Amino acid sequence: MTALAVHWAVLLSAFATFWFLALFCLFPVGLGEADPQTGAPSNPRLALKMAWATAIAAVLFAGFYALIYFGVVDL
Repeated sequence: MTALAVHWAVLLSAFATFWFLALFCLFPVGLGEADPQTGAPSNPRLALKMAWATAIAAVLFAGFYALIYFGVVDL
């Protein structure tokens, strides 16, 4: 693999890691009432949580990329 391919693979995997970490942290937030028969939340608002996870991951990724850009972390 070329260095450029490794660079992009690391960046893509870092964003995916940040996104899933943010999403899993947001899952229990604002669940509200649960259905008494199934125990599942009646309105989990997954689309909103995915949007928030994307925003949080973008901020974390920008910080990660800044560390790479300024030479604090070397790939």
